[in-house]
Amino acid sequence: MGGIFHVRRSEIDEALKNSAYQVKGEHFGVREGLPGFPFQLRPLNTAIEGSDGRLWFATSGGVVWLDPARLEKKNVPPPPTTIQSVSADDKNYPLGAALKFPAHTASVQISYAAISLSDPAGVHFRYKLQESDKDWHEVPSASPVSYRNLAPGSYHFSVMATDTNGVWSDKIATAEFAILPAFYQTRWFSVLCVAAALGALYLVYLLRLRQVAHQFRVRMDERVNERTRIARELHDTLLQSFQGLLLVLQSGINLLPDRPDAARERLQGAIDQAEQAITEGRDAVQGLRSSTMLGSDFAAALNTLGAELVTAGGDQSPPAFHVQVEGTPRELKPVLRDEIYRITGEALRNAFRHAKAHGVEVAIRYDEQQLTVRVRDDGKGIGPETLETKGRVGHWGLPGMRERASKIGAQLEFWSRPEAGTEMELKIPAATAYQSRRAWGNWFSSRPSYIDKQV
Repeated sequence: MGGIFHVRRSEIDEALKNSAYQVKGEHFGVREGLPGFPFQLRPLNTAIEGSDGRLWFATSGGVVWLDPARLEKKNVPPPPTTIQSVSADDKNYPLGAALKFPAHTASVQISYAAISLSDPAGVHFRYKLQESDKDWHEVPSASPVSYRNLAPGSYHFSVMATDTNGVWSDKIATAEFAILPAFYQTRWFSVLCVAAALGALYLVYLLRLRQVAHQFRVRMDERVNERTRIARELHDTLLQSFQGLLLVLQSGINLLPDRPDAARERLQGAIDQAEQAITEGRDAVQGLRSSTMLGSDFAAALNTLGAELVTAGGDQSPPAFHVQVEGTPRELKPVLRDEIYRITGEALRNAFRHAKAHGVEVAIRYDEQQLTVRVRDDGKGIGPETLETKGRVGHWGLPGMRERASKIGAQLEFWSRPEAGTEMELKIPAATAYQSRRAWGNWFSSRPSYIDKQV
């Protein structure tokens, strides 16, 4: 922009004090009547001060003078700036009312203008959207402004113009509008999502708490049931044997004065009965000690139990014992492993105690569908009336085995014929028996999978 500039001394002094100060002045160019344009390079001076104080300037169109003491140029106030239109996604909205654009509005365009008839090219503009622009944007003309992908919310647009000397007006034109949020962008939706997440976490916590409590109750019931079984066995065997022993001793003492030989015979029978009571008591205590399986090797634990049963036979010829494993051994769930061990242990004790067998065998088969445990002997067998009634009256071996199998969701079957031996088969589904290898399932896998099948 060529021409003559008039800058007051006070403006220069202020600029020397503050480098960021914007100097204000007056401009005289072609629009103000300046003929031609000032020369930029020339051997002689293009400006000189006369004796009367006037300033003389040589231009391409002639010589002009300027009297600083009597400036005729007057500052023209900036033209009024107005908002012409506001549109959203190419749809115009009427001005004057509260502008609310629908959700998912992609583009907002604002048009503005400031009309100057005397010097339209000398008017500049600057605008700012307060919520998104950090600084003012200066433009040489009133070009429409577009904003894209604005977030939902309220916005304030401001624009102002300069006068012909570049001085910004203090009159600002504004346009206010709002973009409505979608339902998932509202605050209440966020609150509901947070509440739903907290509710879900609370439900998971309650579920886990219920599972732990259920598991604890199941474990306690198992312990109580086991001790109840042993208490019944002690009552039916050891205590009744001692009570009968007392009667025999009493009758022997009564025979001593008159019939010493008969008394001796009675006392000898009492000794035999005492030995039998000790044996029954040892068996009952052995059942208590084996209530929880030590270690995780199921086959090794059965081998240990078989060795103890062979040793407990004393001078009698014990049956041959063997444990056979088929398939790849898998880790069993701890609580369920104890139940399988108790069922198998009860079958082994029955075989060693009552079957009078020459051989006892345990077969363990691991496959992808199920775990199968078989106990076979070649003894005298079990009578059909015992199997049909699920055990003899006053004895809790077979009923206890069936109850445990039912609790863990297993299938328990017996086959037996007189003098042809007995076979017990226990089948447990793989998903119930085997310990899960998935790390993410360990938190829930601590709960026995057969809890809901408990009777």
